Amino acid sequence: MAIDTKVKVGVVQATPVLFDIEKTVEKVIQWIQKAKAENCKLLLFPEAFIPAYPRGLSYDAVVGKRTERGRELWLDYWNNSIEENSGYVKLIQEAVKEAGIFVALGVTEREALGGTLYCSIFYFGADGSFLGKHRKLKPTGLERFVWGEGDGSTLSTYNTEIGRIGGLICWENYMPLARMSMYIKGVEIYLAPTADARPSWQSTLQHIALEGRCFVLGSNQFVRKSDYPERYQDFLQDEPEIMSLGGSVIVAPNGDVLSGPLLNEEGLLTAELDLDQVKKTKLDFDVIGHYARNDVFDYKVNGQPESINLKKVTTDK
Repeated sequence: MAIDTKVKVGVVQATPVLFDIEKTVEKVIQWIQKAKAENCKLLLFPEAFIPAYPRGLSYDAVVGKRTERGRELWLDYWNNSIEENSGYVKLIQEAVKEAGIFVALGVTEREALGGTLYCSIFYFGADGSFLGKHRKLKPTGLERFVWGEGDGSTLSTYNTEIGRIGGLICWENYMPLARMSMYIKGVEIYLAPTADARPSWQSTLQHIALEGRCFVLGSNQFVRKSDYPERYQDFLQDEPEIMSLGGSVIVAPNGDVLSGPLLNEEGLLTAELDLDQVKKTKLDFDVIGHYARNDVFDYKVNGQPESINLKKVTTDK
């Protein structure tokens, strides 16, 4: 019997209910239900979808000085961030299990102890299980004031019945050695949630697809200044109305764009991936195989876990 190598995937481009964890979790569940209706087997959400990417906010921080107003803003963001073992995560798990699809969700994660936040991807299995997470290795610019740094222990990949899944967040994807950490695990479906809506980001995702000979899913938020709560508007006076136009996209291993980029609106991008294409494109380039020069280059990742092998999950109702 021939093995079916085709899988339908979805990429969410949406606006969270900014800085409101309860309503944003409700919106996450709605998009999971939409993906189920489209028969998707994998769904990717944007970077920091819960409770929102804090675009345009400085938290009143300059070198050597912070303000009470900035700390109040930080507290609001912290209070609406999500913990791994929380009731909100359980609600999402129930929705994932009902839908029977794999979900990768961009969140701002807070630890149960301490005050540090992390920019993370939460991975959920099609059976609703919490598979694990990835924490962004290097927040960019003033993001370092908001998020702590992850480490190699969360450079995770998952070997599932729909392919080998893994990924990096936003400008981590400009770190060649971080990308290599995904390639050496044989990633076939590479996830790249982001907050970058520039045209040059499209070139980055095409480059990753060609370099890794993998499918690449890019997901971004669509956000307007008017989507921010009234209490935030004073911080955004110099911002344009459209603060993130999106640009979500799905790219094939040969660099062809299969769906998107989606601009200036919410939406669900879908595409059918044929994993045989991953193998076909490695005829002439395989970054960890015949195109590698292990006699010249030596590479290791401190603390990276082995790929997690998942048993086939039955989702038939």
